[in-house]
Amino acid sequence: MPYYVYITTNPGKTTLYIGMTNELSKRLSEHYENRGDPETFAGRYYCYKLIYYEAYKTSQEAIEREKKLKKWRREKKETLINSVNPNWEFLNYKDDFRVGRI
Repeated sequence: MPYYVYITTNPGKTTLYIGMTNELSKRLSEHYENRGDPETFAGRYYCYKLIYYEAYKTSQEAIEREKKLKKWRREKKETLINSVNPNWEFLNYKDDFRVGRI
């Protein structure tokens, strides 16, 4: 089972959220359903648009990568996103999720 580290943003692309999951489609649906919820970061800032993701074989690898990315400055995160998705296309509705390390 793959584990995913992903980055979402809001429709205006002003806020980034980094998370980890083993069910990317389900997690994106949860972010969408929680949009506007002040009790969660992703909900409060409407971060439900997928712009980047990576896949890992183990949860430990994914957790380590998530922690590492969360420590990065925004500029470094933007460089990572731009390396595979320079137009910051919203990938939620793409069948193959072409972006990331799959």
